[in-house]
Amino acid sequence: MRWRSALVLWLLLMLLPFLSIASPWLEVSEEAASLFPSATRMKASEDALPVTEIYQLDQPIGYVFETDNLTNFPGFSGDTINLRVGLDTEGRIVGLLLLGHHEPIFLHGLGEKPLIDFISQYQGLSLKQQVLVGSDQQRIASDDIAYFDGVTKATVSVMVVHDTIIAAARKVAQSRLSGFGSATQAMLNTESYHPKALEELRSEGLLFQWQMGSEEAEVVLNTSPGRIAEAREDNADEDAPFLDFTFAVLNPPLIGKNLLGEEEYARIMATLEPGEVAVLVGSRGGYHHVAEDFVAGTIPQRLTLKQEASPLALRDADLYHAQPPAFSVALTPFERIHIFTFSEQSGFDPSLPITVGIKVQVKKNFLESETIAVSTDYSLPKSVQTPVDPPERPPLPFWQRIWLDRTLEISVLAAYLVLLTGAFVFQHRLARFGQYLTPVRLVSLCFIVLFIGFYTQGQLSVVNIYTLLLSLWQGFDIQVFLLDPMLFILWSYVFISLFLWGRGLFCGWLCPFGAMQELVAAAAEKLRIRQWKVDDVLHSRLIYLKYGVLLGLVGTSFYSLSLAETMAEIEPFKTAVTLMFERSAPFVIYAVLLLLISAKIHKAYCRYLCPLGAGLAVLGRLRIFSWLTRRKECGSPCRLCEKHCGINAIHKDGAIDYNECVQCFACLSIINDNTRCVADKYGKRRRKTRTSSDAIHVAICDPLENIKQH
Repeated sequence: MRWRSALVLWLLLMLLPFLSIASPWLEVSEEAASLFPSATRMKASEDALPVTEIYQLDQPIGYVFETDNLTNFPGFSGDTINLRVGLDTEGRIVGLLLLGHHEPIFLHGLGEKPLIDFISQYQGLSLKQQVLVGSDQQRIASDDIAYFDGVTKATVSVMVVHDTIIAAARKVAQSRLSGFGSATQAMLNTESYHPKALEELRSEGLLFQWQMGSEEAEVVLNTSPGRIAEAREDNADEDAPFLDFTFAVLNPPLIGKNLLGEEEYARIMATLEPGEVAVLVGSRGGYHHVAEDFVAGTIPQRLTLKQEASPLALRDADLYHAQPPAFSVALTPFERIHIFTFSEQSGFDPSLPITVGIKVQVKKNFLESETIAVSTDYSLPKSVQTPVDPPERPPLPFWQRIWLDRTLEISVLAAYLVLLTGAFVFQHRLARFGQYLTPVRLVSLCFIVLFIGFYTQGQLSVVNIYTLLLSLWQGFDIQVFLLDPMLFILWSYVFISLFLWGRGLFCGWLCPFGAMQELVAAAAEKLRIRQWKVDDVLHSRLIYLKYGVLLGLVGTSFYSLSLAETMAEIEPFKTAVTLMFERSAPFVIYAVLLLLISAKIHKAYCRYLCPLGAGLAVLGRLRIFSWLTRRKECGSPCRLCEKHCGINAIHKDGAIDYNECVQCFACLSIINDNTRCVADKYGKRRRKTRTSSDAIHVAICDPLENIKQH
């Protein structure tokens, strides 16, 4: 028997280094902690998107990613500018860190400080906001616009940084968050072409014109005719419409080549970077799409393009600053005309409507003015779209994909739970095979530590309890809990088992840290280290300590979740199981100390400190079954089970305290073993004595009776 125990313990020690690489959970890195101070753990994404998911307890709070893994915007040097970005679950950038670049202007000229200062402006930016970089025009107050200072002499580099940050963050938001669009359903058709006249371009929606007369502008802007007149551009014709815009997406040759002619279309397409979209905007009338002092090559303040409330980052290509184009169709000359560009990586989808917006500045009085945004929707016709082949079936929800990816782990865990349920249901029948309990128990303990604990990260924790309570308080969402199938299955199973057998099933057969303590105690026994027996009076007082810890943690969680999570470090589970002792020294020392104590005091942490065990014991009082066999001789005269119960769960009168019992079945094995149970031995001796007495009586009394008869 000893060689089996030694073999199991040896396998446990040998497999620990190899199983450490299988854990999906990671200790929060310093970089992630600087972006998300309340983070408690993180893990790599389980799909193709290269992001790290950040959690506070079991709640996702954001994502960390490197822009080079998601975008490809070459800078002035020809290389990308790589940043680490933190994005929270509201689509807000919580922090950025410059990882690498080769921009000459910063390396050999201005120094890196201006670049770092520019990047820092993006902290706190919502992806719903439009960013205007380095504009010298009058800044219009609006919650939808963020104005960032540029860097003199480094315009190209800072715009590349801008595109990189926004495109990468948008891609993560579209994949992980709602309200930021979804997978692209179409691309621009850059192949199809046949000649079309101006009226055909307009009638088919290839050329979009937006007009608004002065009277309509008064209603939309909710202002007076005098204010509309004041808002008009200098020297504007009073009879002209207040707004008269023409808008065209130039990339499809069906639009661009018919509008500009083959030579000019080819010239413009040659200036675009891969993935860039060019739009022509021309205006005439009372109010233009850019102000008179608009600086070429910058971002327009008045004009916005959005899709699903997310802005497309426009930039002036500065192609018609010196000389307007000569159109191949008979367009009325524009008073102002520009070609703006944005990247497809910003989330542009030709199949979705484009919201074209204009910010109009009107005077409220002699001293104040206000900005009013007006907009209209424009949809590109199907003739310039190439549908993207949809997947054969709609993508499954994220939690379902996680469950499918972990099918093998779920199957193994389910098989173990079925066997465990069978062992509890048929415990009385299996008790006759008590000689096999020790090896079975050791194998089970190793499975609990290696598979349930280290490999699947199935260590339940008290923080799960008050996370559930807070979820019920603030609005329950089961999908949050479905993101970790192992914890969900274990918690569901444990919750049901509490009402059948109490806390013992989990504490004795499913808790990885409890199994660690028991393995340490088994090893100590082999090394002939004697355990201390806690005095009954002291034990009866110490067992209530864990209930006080539980109340303190649950109460604190309603006051401050972060403080409660810090206090929950009284549980060594995160250190010993989740992170497998790869943590800072104080936490490791604490966890190791508890394991060493268990070599002298059997499962001391479980008995006196564990708030999770206390919480389970409270619900376990509602159990249906108390199946562990007891006899009238238990306690008097027989106390063998009590002496062999390492956690003092058997009272002197032989009764079992199910609130403390971990149902290891040791007492059940003893009471069903007629070679060990004192009650059986005592009964046999008594029966033998009675049988001998009866024989003597017969031998003596029967002859005397015969003599009397004769």
